[in-house]
Amino acid sequence: MTKTGFKRLPKHIGVIPDGNRRWAQSKGLPKQDGYQNGLNPGLMLYELCVELGIPELTFYGFTQDNTKRPAVQTRAFQKACVDAVNMLANRDASLLVIGDYESPLFPPQLQEYKQRKTFGRGLIKINFLVNYGWWWDLHHFYNMDPTGGGGVKNTKRNVLEAIASRDVSRIDLIIRWGGRRRLSGFLPVQSIYADFYVVDDMWPDFRKEHFYEALRWYETQDITLGG
Repeated sequence: MTKTGFKRLPKHIGVIPDGNRRWAQSKGLPKQDGYQNGLNPGLMLYELCVELGIPELTFYGFTQDNTKRPAVQTRAFQKACVDAVNMLANRDASLLVIGDYESPLFPPQLQEYKQRKTFGRGLIKINFLVNYGWWWDLHHFYNMDPTGGGGVKNTKRNVLEAIASRDVSRIDLIIRWGGRRRLSGFLPVQSIYADFYVVDDMWPDFRKEHFYEALRWYETQDITLGG
């Protein structure tokens, strides 16, 4: 057993921080007000992962489908993603933002994180999915000519090395807040063998006990990777 009390910890955790709008409505607030209330939970989760020595953490910011929501909500979650990255930019983390960088819906303030940037001691890799779409991600595999010559595409090459999110490793555990039982297009290649844990409470109501319960559940799973 490790000094943290866990016998086994995931190397890479994916987080789907859902329920922001429903949380705001439950408080009598406009839906868009929920996103800013999800910032501190993200920071708390970062600190817990650093404390436990988790090597990699991926946050689902917003998807290309999310941008179909009313403009006031789109602006709100765009701002929340920018604020979240800025909050972690001067901590001990290595940051990467992944999404359709060429779209006008991708926040221009995050363009500098198209390549991973390391701050401080770089204790943990953190990936943010911002204006992300599963098809946008996989489309790179179908269109990238590995020879660089514009010829017939080599379908035998490693998919993980050719997709847009190739710098993100395989995910061991995905935790979704907000009670929904779906992946919502979250990194389909890296999630292929991930265990999936759902927290019924909304993301802005994050408590460290949610995280610890997910980790204790993960310890009980039979990790075979199909073998």
